[in-house]
Amino acid sequence: MADFEEPLESDDSLAERLGTLDDDLATQRANALRSGLSDYDLDDEDFDLLEAVTDDPDAITYLPALPVVAIVGRPNVGKSALVNRILGRREAVVEDTPGVTRDRVTYKAEWNGRPFSLVDTGGWEPDAKGIDASVAMQAEVAIDLADSVMFVVDANVGATSTDEQVVRMLRKAGKPVFLVANKVDDVRQEPNAAALWSLGLGEPLPVSALHGRGVADLLDTVLEKLPLISAVAKQEVGGPRRVAILGRPNVGKSSLLNRAAGEERVVVNELAGTTRDPVDEQVEIAGKVWRFVDTAGIRRRVHLQQGADFYASLRTSAALEKAEVAVVMIDVSQAISEQDVRIIDLVLESGRALVLAFNKWDLLDDERRRYLEREIEQDLAHVAWAPRVNMSARTGRHLEKLVPALELALESWDTRIPTGKFNAFLAELTAAHPHPVRGGKQPRVLFGTQVASRPPTFVLFTTGFLDPGYRRYIQRRLREIYGFEGTPIVVNMRVREKRKRT
Repeated sequence: MADFEEPLESDDSLAERLGTLDDDLATQRANALRSGLSDYDLDDEDFDLLEAVTDDPDAITYLPALPVVAIVGRPNVGKSALVNRILGRREAVVEDTPGVTRDRVTYKAEWNGRPFSLVDTGGWEPDAKGIDASVAMQAEVAIDLADSVMFVVDANVGATSTDEQVVRMLRKAGKPVFLVANKVDDVRQEPNAAALWSLGLGEPLPVSALHGRGVADLLDTVLEKLPLISAVAKQEVGGPRRVAILGRPNVGKSSLLNRAAGEERVVVNELAGTTRDPVDEQVEIAGKVWRFVDTAGIRRRVHLQQGADFYASLRTSAALEKAEVAVVMIDVSQAISEQDVRIIDLVLESGRALVLAFNKWDLLDDERRRYLEREIEQDLAHVAWAPRVNMSARTGRHLEKLVPALELALESWDTRIPTGKFNAFLAELTAAHPHPVRGGKQPRVLFGTQVASRPPTFVLFTTGFLDPGYRRYIQRRLREIYGFEGTPIVVNMRVREKRKRT
């Protein structure tokens, strides 16, 4: 459905009315709406959510990070097929061609009502020469990101030397490991799975990712040991704000880091297979200290044609887990690519604040500038709210402008709107532009509240499903009234029916 027309009144009039609204009156009205929810069928989760709501503007509430399960194993054991089976849809690329470019590495999955994140390492099919080292390195990065690991082995091939190398690393990592014996399509192949006891990882769990056999039992077993909230992706609080520098290869990430650190540092050329070494660096820019996270991924060059994209995606996920704000660098001397957009989408999915740094601005001529503005309008319209810095990392030009952009994005990311004000905003909005009637019914917003900051996350209790276009309209008006520059906004719905009178 198309976005809604803007209200005829000027944007300022709504902002003005909300600005002059008496706080006590707004709170009273919100409390009345809240008590009106008792006429509706609410569940325990609804009550927990409503109990946890606070109007303390300095309160910082994170949405708990979902637990992470990594799927590792050597090429062609059926990792991507298993990912697709768990997700119940064909998401991961299943192809025999090595080096298939990956759209995504982390997926949101759910089993028996329990949500979790799935890290798929199926996309890296390294060349046979360095296969042991490469598979081990890929597994190492994924294990680092995970609360537990599914180690997939082809039961019909049996344990190989590569499998044994990965097992050694899994033992060192100390994470719960589930040995998945794949390609056990029927009872006759079960003895092949039993032979994998020799790996010393406990009981092999026989499955057929292709046919779905045994996958439900596998998920039951994994979720028994999986924490409800990730221990790996949990948020730190305090200290210098944490920044991830992201972008495709050769966009100028190293130059930015070196320039920010105020010294040239050697960019180490290392072959794949060396130990993963996440490094954080404290850097002072314009008198303020920042912590740039996971900078080893920026410093290191991966000399492996196949898998380099995948490794970069995995590093991006790792950096985002630790960061509060991401600086996505875009090389303005080249057309904005699908890979640029993909990296931005990873930031949005992670819920981190976002700043766009348009690098190599000094190389821009008038003609390229015209094309660039058109590309930004077309390809980056969904992040028009992100602060932009036009800079040159090589010369340091406009580097100091990064600081106000980062501060603005983080301030928006931390913002909390009091429940009274938010409900007054919703009342004005829905009165000016009610939701269209759908199937003879008109969904109403009963009550709304901000359940978290970092990123700002709102829950609307409604009498029916709100069209995506209407939710986008609410988000757009939230941005117009409250700014929210540099942060994603999440608007969730809880559709609740009126309690039947007995």
